[in-house]
Amino acid sequence: MKEYKVGSIVIMKKGHPCGTNEWEVTRVGADIKIKCNGCGRSIMLPRIDFNKKMKKVVSE
Repeated sequence: MKEYKVGSIVIMKKGHPCGTNEWEVTRVGADIKIKCNGCGRSIMLPRIDFNKKMKKVVSE
């Protein structure tokens, strides 16, 4: 299982339209809220979808 917590920087499999695929985890629970490090847009994903779409954790 990949370990992440609030403040972790993660790389997603699919890039964001702004050009980056680095995201910061801002909320952890049943849903995971992540913020784009490029443009600042935030999205919420169910934990199951987030685990499928996450490639790796860059920093804790």
